[in-house]
Amino acid sequence: MADIELEGIRKVYGTAISTVALRGVDLTVPAGEYAAIIGRSGSGKSTLLNILGTLDRPTEGRMRFEGRDLFAASDDKLAEFRSGTLGFIFQFHYLLPEFNTLENVLLPYRIRHGRADGAAVRRAKELIEKVGVGPRMYNRANNLSGGEQQRVAIARSLINAPRVILADEPTGNLDTETSESVKGLLRAINREFKTTFIIVTHDRHIAAGCDRVIEIEDGSIKRDLSTSELSRDETWAELAPCNCREREDGRLPAAPPA
Repeated sequence: MADIELEGIRKVYGTAISTVALRGVDLTVPAGEYAAIIGRSGSGKSTLLNILGTLDRPTEGRMRFEGRDLFAASDDKLAEFRSGTLGFIFQFHYLLPEFNTLENVLLPYRIRHGRADGAAVRRAKELIEKVGVGPRMYNRANNLSGGEQQRVAIARSLINAPRVILADEPTGNLDTETSESVKGLLRAINREFKTTFIIVTHDRHIAAGCDRVIEIEDGSIKRDLSTSELSRDETWAELAPCNCREREDGRLPAAPPA
């Protein structure tokens, strides 16, 4: 069964003067998929991500998770669902600067369970090692580089063993080399844990490494592309031919194999 099913999702902001952000979106995301959502600013992709994350309710339509109608639930039940099922990675890492790496990673667990037992601490340490910041275990967040902070945020998103991770421009504030490193890390997590990833990004090279690319335009799905059916060159030609030619010419770092 699919993890997520959207049916007729419509979102309108305002009353006297209304703005239609989503126009009847139908979308199915199977369990374990590694998908990207792309589109210009104002296209509706961030609104769609907020609804997928149950951070906002649609004006019309339904969203099901494994057959359950989520928006039929109360706000408290939705909060429980988010805490136990979803993980979030943002463009800005939102680490607490007075907390060290381990404390930041454990924070969602403590919010959900009240305290972190020995098993939770061990899991947090394992995740910190897995994302490559083990030597920074007890560094405060403001003593980490931008790339290290984003890695800590990735570990934090995994602490409650989410079924689905929603990422909003996860490499938006990183340089090219660090961006490629984080991109590889997210893909590795998807493959190891079978976690569903939905990534909103302006970077079409990030999108080109996904199994599926969903392009939003004016609140509707313009294109739904399965990259698994295409070669790397065909995928790049579909998504970003000019920039990809620059990569091939050596003016930008070559993208790693998917």
